[in-house]
Amino acid sequence: MSVEVVLLGLVVLLLVAVLLLLLVRKPGADPTIPLLQAAQERQGERLGALAGEVKAALSASEAATGREIQGFSVEQTKVLSEGLTRLAQGTGTLQTDLAGKLEAMRAGLAEGQAEAAKALRAEMSEKLAAMNVMVEQVRAALTESQAAMRAAIALEMTTARDLIDRKALESRAEIEARLKEMREANDKRLTDIQASVNEKLGEAVEKQMTESFTRVIDQFNAIQAMMGNVQSVATQVGDLKRLFSNVKTRGGWGEAQVKAMLDDFLPEGSYEMNVKLREDSNEVVEFAIRMPTSGESIVRLPVDAKFPVEDYERLLAAHDAGDVAAEAQARRALEVRIRAEAQKIRQKYVHPPLTTEFAVLYLPTEGLYAEVARIPGLIEDVGHSGRVFIAGPSLLPAMLRTIQLGHVTLALSKNAEGVRDLLAATKAEMAKMDGVLEKLGKQVGTVNNTIGDARTRTRAIARKLKGVEAMPGEQSAAALGLDLPEADEDEPA
Repeated sequence: MSVEVVLLGLVVLLLVAVLLLLLVRKPGADPTIPLLQAAQERQGERLGALAGEVKAALSASEAATGREIQGFSVEQTKVLSEGLTRLAQGTGTLQTDLAGKLEAMRAGLAEGQAEAAKALRAEMSEKLAAMNVMVEQVRAALTESQAAMRAAIALEMTTARDLIDRKALESRAEIEARLKEMREANDKRLTDIQASVNEKLGEAVEKQMTESFTRVIDQFNAIQAMMGNVQSVATQVGDLKRLFSNVKTRGGWGEAQVKAMLDDFLPEGSYEMNVKLREDSNEVVEFAIRMPTSGESIVRLPVDAKFPVEDYERLLAAHDAGDVAAEAQARRALEVRIRAEAQKIRQKYVHPPLTTEFAVLYLPTEGLYAEVARIPGLIEDVGHSGRVFIAGPSLLPAMLRTIQLGHVTLALSKNAEGVRDLLAATKAEMAKMDGVLEKLGKQVGTVNNTIGDARTRTRAIARKLKGVEAMPGEQSAAALGLDLPEADEDEPA
């Protein structure tokens, strides 16, 4: 009986295996395969569950058969045979039904998929056609709207251009009128400034130059006259010998010459006589010339006249006698005398910074100066090491003329301060004018080129006055005789 049960189980397992093979076999390339496979999997699950139920029923039947096996063996065998027959018949029927259902399901899926694809294609064709119609309608609407918008924009642009042209003409006329007024005002102001500057500068320069040229011409004429009298001075040595036999007379004559030259060449108050240069010394210099300096301190140039007539007469006598040795000895004596006098002058009168770094030793005759100049290196040595400049009647006027020109230059520089103030005021006013033009350029944007030209002119004038320091506003207006401009409300207080 147990062998029959085992055979029955094997048959059931065989049927299950056949069903599984039918379920898992691969169909042809069909788009409904995934759906059929899913259905087959669900059918396999159902068959598995059925096999489990059969196994459970067999186990229960085997257990019941085991309990009743002793009393109903023959009857049970018959019943089991019938059951096996019915089971085999049921299994075959089930297999046939399952195969039919699977085929019907596959056919239905394929037919449904084809119909769905056909319907989808038809629907897509209809939607594409409708969409093309809508696109054409939108394109036509956009074309019409764009044409209308272009026409409206063209109309607005024409209107705006006409308005801008009209405003530009009005603004240009107004700006040209304002620029004309400003140009006339600026020309008038510049003319006034130029006239004032030219008047003040011309007066000062003309006065100083006239005085300077007059004095230079007079001095040049005097020098020419003195140079013409050099030869006559040599012929009058005899008269001078009698005149200078007295030492006091000799000194007074030299001082008189120096004083006459100082009065002729230097302005009044430019020299002093018998001046004590230091408080701790009683030495008095005959003449002290005030040097032209820009500071407040006074620097004096000491001038002392010397006339060693005895040495000069011995030299002339030896030269007239043709005694070369006596002439050489007299010339050496004259050199020693000049060097000694220069040393005394340096020690007594040269005291920088109260005085200049050199003094002047004046020889009152051209003949004496010529003999001193003939001594090799005497004038150079005394000038470099002794700080004493030896001058004769023709050389001292040239020196005094140079000092006189220095005083004239100093006076011109003082007068130039007024001119510089006037130019500084002009520069300040030009800066204000540039600011006004800049504001006008900001307010009227359509005439920037015209305003830029005007500002370029003002900046060109400002560059010319670059070296002049600008005055404050109130002082510049007062110097030029202009009214102060009212405060701009837009400017911060």
